[in-house]
Amino acid sequence: MSKFWSDTVKRLTPYVPGEQPKIANLVKLNTNENPYGPSPKVLAALQAEVGERLRLYPDPNSDLLRDTIAGVFGLGRENVFVGNGSDEVLAHAFQALLKHELPILFPDITYSFYPVYCGLYDVPFQTVALTGSFEIRVDDYLRPNGGIIFPNPNAPTGRLLGLAEIERLLQVNVDSVVIVDEAYIDFGGESAAGLVQRYPQLLVVHTLSKARSLAGLRVGYALGHPDLIEALVRVKDSFNSYPLDRFAQAGAVAAMQDQAYFEETRHKVMATRERLVADLQALDFEVLPSGANFIFARHQVRDGAGLTAALRERGIIVRHFRKPERIAPFLRITIGTDAECRALTEALREILAVPNS
Repeated sequence: MSKFWSDTVKRLTPYVPGEQPKIANLVKLNTNENPYGPSPKVLAALQAEVGERLRLYPDPNSDLLRDTIAGVFGLGRENVFVGNGSDEVLAHAFQALLKHELPILFPDITYSFYPVYCGLYDVPFQTVALTGSFEIRVDDYLRPNGGIIFPNPNAPTGRLLGLAEIERLLQVNVDSVVIVDEAYIDFGGESAAGLVQRYPQLLVVHTLSKARSLAGLRVGYALGHPDLIEALVRVKDSFNSYPLDRFAQAGAVAAMQDQAYFEETRHKVMATRERLVADLQALDFEVLPSGANFIFARHQVRDGAGLTAALRERGIIVRHFRKPERIAPFLRITIGTDAECRALTEALREILAVPNS
């Protein structure tokens, strides 16, 4: 700990991202990346952007991208905010919309960046326990708060909260912002984006890293009432008035416009997920219902840490969380290609000494 560090830095416990190993021929099922590449239209758009224009700053307002996103959801440009991945969008939201006297609320098992943002921006918070079956229960959030945030589907559990329950929360929680973090919604859930124009306290956050296969470009966006969007813009323009570069804007526009490719690849992921769930259940795994491009599974006998290590020895990486204790038996497994998921189940058969049927 350096004597030059500020008190804020000394207090921080930074977020730990999923491992990005630099080892060839790994079956990498640990960071929820899409197993399929981006739309060919994205690659063409990026190639077209290479040229003399790179000496010029990008559009600071990302107007074309915001118009494109707005068109997908039947909204206006004033309802859309964009940033460097949904993590930056969320960071601005914590500072612009969630920093109040009352504590904000989020699940006790959820995206572990939330408490990091609270530490960075000095936002008071309380965690709300998931049920015994790892579900978010809306009734637990019906109390005074400085804001509410949760992923839907939740991470790392993959469980969905139905749209009717989200609307019930919004009907009661009218005095603070509700942020629904929909990084994985395209893999089986119904977005709350359709509620934005009816509930001025709702902010819906999306990323192009998952269903749009653009994790390498870092593009995220938020949908909400113009008042919420203006608050995010005020923070952005006090931090970095040119957040998205020319490549990110061009690639993101192309990705949002290619709905056919988006539909094709997300349905392939969902079909592979259902096959993997059935295969794991046949190997005595309990698998939580998932609306995401990952599953959360525990074996009836073997512990999560041991299985993770044994898979790694065989060149397969999955995500394991040691804390909190009640999820330590689980593996979070990204849905890869059919071939990658077959390699996973074959390795598990070997580890568990289950003969091939």
